[in-house]
Amino acid sequence: MPWGDAVAQSLPPQLSAAGVSLRPAPAASPPSIPQLRAPTRSWRSCAAPAMAAGGSRWQSCLGVIVSRQGQRVQQFQQAEDILLTLLEHVHSAEPRFLVDYCRNLEAFEFTLRASEDAVRVEVPLRLNGDALRVWPCQPGNLGTCHLEVPSIVTGVENWTSAGDTERGSGTVRHLAPGKVLQHLKELLVSAIVHCQRRFLLQPGDLSAENLKEDAMELSLLVRGGWKTVRFDIVPVVRRQQKPLRLQGRQRDRGFPEGSLQKATAEAHFIPASPRCWRSSAHLPVLKLLWAVDTLQGPRLDSLRLLEQLSSQDWREEDGSTGLSFDHLKMVLLWSTELFPSPEDWQDLEGSVYRLLVVLLRFLATRRLPHFLRPEENLFHGEPLDLASLQQKVEAFAQDPPRFLRFHFGHPASTKGLQADPELRALLQLPAEDRAYWDTAYFDTLLNQLQVYGIQDDARRSAMSQLLAKVQREIPTRS
Repeated sequence: MPWGDAVAQSLPPQLSAAGVSLRPAPAASPPSIPQLRAPTRSWRSCAAPAMAAGGSRWQSCLGVIVSRQGQRVQQFQQAEDILLTLLEHVHSAEPRFLVDYCRNLEAFEFTLRASEDAVRVEVPLRLNGDALRVWPCQPGNLGTCHLEVPSIVTGVENWTSAGDTERGSGTVRHLAPGKVLQHLKELLVSAIVHCQRRFLLQPGDLSAENLKEDAMELSLLVRGGWKTVRFDIVPVVRRQQKPLRLQGRQRDRGFPEGSLQKATAEAHFIPASPRCWRSSAHLPVLKLLWAVDTLQGPRLDSLRLLEQLSSQDWREEDGSTGLSFDHLKMVLLWSTELFPSPEDWQDLEGSVYRLLVVLLRFLATRRLPHFLRPEENLFHGEPLDLASLQQKVEAFAQDPPRFLRFHFGHPASTKGLQADPELRALLQLPAEDRAYWDTAYFDTLLNQLQVYGIQDDARRSAMSQLLAKVQREIPTRS
């Protein structure tokens, strides 16, 4: 018996009431008994000329995006040269602020994206980070922390403040991020004046207006060719840490072996407030993206394409809010783990759809977990209309050719496109059930979008088991 016929069963009443059918029912079948789409081939594979035309459009859009990459590399390098000149002067005045010349990861991110978001630049502090003790700023709150300075750490007296508690014979000292930031700001201002007097900076090379802001990063606008690059400069304390444990997840699943351990070997602490620090996963995430780039398939190209779509079609009409590049980076990392097989990443269209189904699940559940800290929801506190975003992403998934073009002004129209109730019902399955956070579940979403072409019998069997679970459990949920 063909696999599709073997697993075609009635769906639960709740899903049937929503109009759910995992394949349009044959004419002879009652409409209340929907059937599963047989995943042996995609509708896009039914007509070679149509597929070729569609593939050409995907590649054409990608070609335009990639054509800008060389120019963006030059822009970054020119702006970086000016920034390094300033940081070298800061280091000469205060050797405790180090100059990190290895900016490959920042340049890598800058060339990947189309948006003009700020580039974070970490300035390492010359101190023994491993000797510092980490204490939560508030009991039970691991989000922010104090960095306690033991007596064996010297040379940071003007960067410390007295702690609220006493240990042993005296009051403890805490490394004060507010003092470190103020010192770095003063030295940056001095470096700018020095470089202007020495004619190392030309008029229009740099704007330091944002340094007046009372923020936890020091922002400079630096000219890179005909564009301006914003650098957010932050002091960072680095210390070694134990291998990261991802509870309930298989280490390095989908990633090159050892990449997770290498990316997270160091903990990075940056200012969170004048008194507290916070752990930053910015560079570890970039290291994981770098590792993804070594894998076969157009994974990063799919990220580039989605970011272009997000910037032109998935924002509010005034362009004010939308998914950030940081959001989409997380989508790619989760997609890499959830689709570990190279077969999933053979072509651009299939790769983009892997990211789309994962993104849709995040939007439907209103939760985007950080890849390295899953308890952290990156949608929390963001001014995003997630329901509107979900509609826009679904519209693209239904009719990509309508959106695969470059335009300015208003987003592409979604008029005439209606939400797929079957897809919506699958997306609304309970998020707390881990079975709906596995490859089989996302394969089911791909199958519903008619883009599932995997020929693996084990994966098809897993889809069948998942649907059987839905039939058993959904009726018991209210």
